[in-house]
Amino acid sequence: MAKRALALVPIFALMAACGLQDPKSSTGFRLPDGDVQAGRTAFVQLRCHVCHQVEGIDAKFEGTGAAAVPLGGDTLRVKAYGDLVTSIINPSHRIAPGTDPATVAPGGRSLMENAGLNDIMTVRQLIDLVAFLQTTYHVMPPEPYPYGYVYP
Repeated sequence: MAKRALALVPIFALMAACGLQDPKSSTGFRLPDGDVQAGRTAFVQLRCHVCHQVEGIDAKFEGTGAAAVPLGGDTLRVKAYGDLVTSIINPSHRIAPGTDPATVAPGGRSLMENAGLNDIMTVRQLIDLVAFLQTTYHVMPPEPYPYGYVYP
């Protein structure tokens, strides 16, 4: 039985190499390059600054403490293009553990989802907004430690 299972491994590897994948895979998904300055403008036009703080945005943050969701800054991992696109068009896909319950709508959904952004945002604004947001994150290497790395 084990030999038969091992015999199937090359077949599955070959199938994976042929491009058979989950239909919901994001592999190959890429929007055109955006304009960072236009994305900064879209951030203000779409009133993202009402709930989000981003360093370098001239618009005054209007949110309350309950809706203050900082974007950008130092991070230990790259904010992938697909992660940013998904966070904008489907903000409830991943809500961080420990998120203040005051920033979450009933049913555990993101308050951003209730804003109706997908009904008014153009594809061009989305593309530019992602280009802008990518520039606001700074990947910081972990601090060396005699027994590995320390992640703050």
